[in-house]
Amino acid sequence: MNILKIPPMPREEYDQLIKEQFIARIAFKGDGSTYIAPFMYVFDGRYMYFLSTRYGKKVEYFSKNPEVSVEVEHYAPDMSTYKFVTLTGRLTEVKKGDDARSIRSRFLDMFKSRKISRNALAALGHSPDEPFDAIMSDSMTAVWKLVDVEQIVGLKNAGGGK
Repeated sequence: MNILKIPPMPREEYDQLIKEQFIARIAFKGDGSTYIAPFMYVFDGRYMYFLSTRYGKKVEYFSKNPEVSVEVEHYAPDMSTYKFVTLTGRLTEVKKGDDARSIRSRFLDMFKSRKISRNALAALGHSPDEPFDAIMSDSMTAVWKLVDVEQIVGLKNAGGGK
C-alpha cells in the first residue's frame, strides 16, 4: 500500500487562503498541554492580526509564552476539497494608539463586508446589543500580531481546487 502525501501549496495560494478566511485557531503552549482557541483575524498581506479578550486561559498562556502555532483552513462540506496552512511564530501585542486603531478599523470593515452577526461581539467580551464600533476601544480587547514566523506549512488535497 502506497501512502499518498498531501501536496504543499505555493505561497501565493496559502496567502490567498489566509485572505479569504477570517477565523483561525491559535495553539498556545499551556501548562503541560497545548491550549487551542479560535480567533477572528485580519490579514494585511504581510501580517495576521487578532482580537483577543483581555481575560481567559489564552491571555494567561500568551503572557507566559507568546510562541504559538496558527492554523487557517477551508473544507468543502463533502471534503472533496480541503486546504490548510499552519504558521509557527510569536504573538506580540500592538499597543501603539494609531497602529492599534488602524487594525481595529480593519476589523470593523471585515465585520461589515462579511455581514458578521453582532452575536460575534460576545466572543470579544462585548454584548451583542452594542454596536460593532465598541471594538474601537482597547478596554475590552487586545490586538495581537503574528511576528517572527519561523515555519509555514500549506497543504491541500491532491488535485483539489484552488
